[in-house]
Amino acid sequence: MTRIAVFPGSFDPLTIGHCDILERALPLFEQIIVAIGHNSQKKYLFSLEQRLAFIEKTFEHEPKISVQHYTGLTINYCQKVGAQYLLRGVRSAADFEYERNISQMNYQVSDQKVDTVFLICQPAYTHISSTIVRELYAGGGNVGVFVPPAIIDLLQTR
Repeated sequence: MTRIAVFPGSFDPLTIGHCDILERALPLFEQIIVAIGHNSQKKYLFSLEQRLAFIEKTFEHEPKISVQHYTGLTINYCQKVGAQYLLRGVRSAADFEYERNISQMNYQVSDQKVDTVFLICQPAYTHISSTIVRELYAGGGNVGVFVPPAIIDLLQTR
């Protein structure tokens, strides 16, 4: 059986922290789907098309990583694509508590059991979040050290 993981998020924008989690997860799975979810409660800085392009450009040379988007519950999306695993990065104890609760609920409500795999963020990336990068970018700051080099040009064309 092919081990498929879904790495869900808004990726508004993709950061080097996201990339680190994905690169470290590559040996664990045959396929990783970076899944951009839609949250009607969120106001996005970058369009869905831009966020898809950020991820596609960054991982264009990695055949095990694909990018898709979805609406609805993440657990339903996992079942739809046949994923057995949810991949989550954890930066802090607060992140872990939040993600643990979601993981336990997902496991209980899924018809096909989907396990969550947590990867602890490298210390060098614990301070990086899409929210902070988005605020820095919106304020005209230099985000070059927080995003993958492949998307710098894409950010400048916004």
